[in-house]
Amino acid sequence: MNKQAFLEQLRRGLRGLPQEDIEERLNFYSEMIDDRIEEGLSEAEAVAAIGTVGDVVSQILAETPLTRLVKEKIKPKSPIKPWVVVLLILGFPLWFPILAAVFAIILAAYIVVWSVIISLWAVFVSLAAALLGGVFSAVCNAVCGRILAALTMLAVALLSAGAGIVMFFVCLAAARFVIWITKKIAVGLKHMLIGKETE
Repeated sequence: MNKQAFLEQLRRGLRGLPQEDIEERLNFYSEMIDDRIEEGLSEAEAVAAIGTVGDVVSQILAETPLTRLVKEKIKPKSPIKPWVVVLLILGFPLWFPILAAVFAIILAAYIVVWSVIISLWAVFVSLAAALLGGVFSAVCNAVCGRILAALTMLAVALLSAGAGIVMFFVCLAAARFVIWITKKIAVGLKHMLIGKETE
């Protein structure tokens, strides 16, 4: 693919962004391609080194705040007609509660997911506390001459340590997954706002 075709596809992929953002990104990638050509790459190699247009669009969308996209999408292209304003005002008792309910459901689902993650971390902390308590109890029992009780508490401490290590990696993986899925949802919403993704 040559530079002109790449930039044209990129322009189509970013068509929902504000015009000044599109021009800024096109200038950036145009200069990047020119720099790589100056370094000795052919035009096709310089374009290929950047990646696919879809990947570039996804990266740009990931960096663009969702509020900026929403603001651009809802900005009226022409003045709002008076009858539209009247309909919005009259329909407010209907559309506002529905919009508020949808927002509340999404927020509640997000809070529930993070509550599960926090609960998993609480289990990890309790296992770490059980490890420390078991070691302390084992030492106290050994000092008092209760060897069997000391060995039992040491075994409990070791079991807590093993379970705590496993739980740490489970918590880390769960938190990373929720963060990853949140980013994917945000990028998906951004793609919906600007239109179809360019292939």
